[in-house]
Amino acid sequence: MELETIINKAIYTIIDIETTGGKFNEEGMTEIAIYKYDGHEIVDQFISLVNPEKEIQPFVVNLTGINNKMLRNAPKFHEIAKRIIEITEDTIMVAHNTSFDYRILRTEFRRLGYDFVRKTLCTVELSKKLIPGQEKYKLGTLVKALGIPMTDRHRASGDALATVELFKLLLDKDTEKQIVNSSIKDITEKKTSPKLAHIVEDLPSKTGVYYIHKTDGSIIYIGKSKNIKKRVNQHFLGTNRKSRNIQKLVATVTYEETGNELIALLKECQEIKINQPIFNRSKRKTNFLFGLYQKKNENGYISLSIDKIDLRKKAITSFSSVNEAKKFLLKITDKYELCQTINKLSLTEGTCLPYKTEACKGACCNEEDKKEYNQRVQMFIEEYSSKNANKIIIDSGRTHNERSAILIENGVYKGYGFYQLNYQINNIDILREIITPMDDNRDTQHLIQSFLRIKRVKKIITL
Repeated sequence: MELETIINKAIYTIIDIETTGGKFNEEGMTEIAIYKYDGHEIVDQFISLVNPEKEIQPFVVNLTGINNKMLRNAPKFHEIAKRIIEITEDTIMVAHNTSFDYRILRTEFRRLGYDFVRKTLCTVELSKKLIPGQEKYKLGTLVKALGIPMTDRHRASGDALATVELFKLLLDKDTEKQIVNSSIKDITEKKTSPKLAHIVEDLPSKTGVYYIHKTDGSIIYIGKSKNIKKRVNQHFLGTNRKSRNIQKLVATVTYEETGNELIALLKECQEIKINQPIFNRSKRKTNFLFGLYQKKNENGYISLSIDKIDLRKKAITSFSSVNEAKKFLLKITDKYELCQTINKLSLTEGTCLPYKTEACKGACCNEEDKKEYNQRVQMFIEEYSSKNANKIIIDSGRTHNERSAILIENGVYKGYGFYQLNYQINNIDILREIITPMDDNRDTQHLIQSFLRIKRVKKIITL
């Protein structure tokens, strides 16, 4: 059916799918909900548990409440495939993050030897266009912000019904239907060529660093990912100039598992500096531009301020953008009960707004004792500055029985290593024996500091 005819009929099928979790393109479907919507009301629906014929990942069981026992007598996908084809025929498929649900459906049908193709709309993309300025566009967060009721979160029916209500709101906002109509996608998934698919096949769906080589073995690109197989496949499906050049030149891909994202970032940074791959030009340069500096003001209070990186001065921590820096400074000003005026965050002269609500102790009008105020500033500096720090950053390893350790000695990044869970790491001498030495520079310092500001690790041991 022609696209114009479908738009005029305005028949949609809003869908949500739950899966077993697991490796990319190896997930199994556990539940599906489809609501057929004619632009005014739901005219048909199909909801069913699905026996995936494989185990569900434990974290998915905790998230959805669906367990293997519940699915033992549920229909298998081939038993419901005909109903899915019938209810979605000649409709536009709608989902919150359609690329996921559409991929799962196409994968299930491909296993049956059937090429399932539908036109699609994504309510994430539509929401960003029609409801800009939202803090997050995850389904639960978005519907809560919009006052849309939601039940059975992370179950197919509950999520699909919430998506129906969200889609109604989006249709109402797009009065001319120009944005909705222009967002309809009428493409099938691009397939990786047999040569490239063979390369991807042997890659792991794990965190690490990957190296793309030419026929002569030279490295043309280095990257890091939490899912090496998925990321390399994205290069092989990409249509931009860099991706097309990589597809032409690639002969093989090697990799090194790192167990966690921080080590992958640090390893990628060093490997790019050493190998200088032709398609990593943008990552050869340092990407931090702003630093957080300390200085006593005329009244003796330590002021924290954001400025462009000055190599002559030691920054407490560094940032990629001024917005990132301001958000962090606001956060720690609140956490350590510091003064917005002293930290140059207040838009007004004199006392800051928090002083009026007693959140500020009065440093902005010289009421607070300077020594007490400056002690809190020093507490912050000691926690976040790497200068003279001696610590071990503990995180996930490459297997369930392994942990990783990053050594910072006298503020210098020394390297990383891996150890078994039954092996105690509690001092620098032991760690020195197992670490792989790495270069310390401003890039690695920035990567470690910025990562620890926004993400969690298993443990940090101060020595």
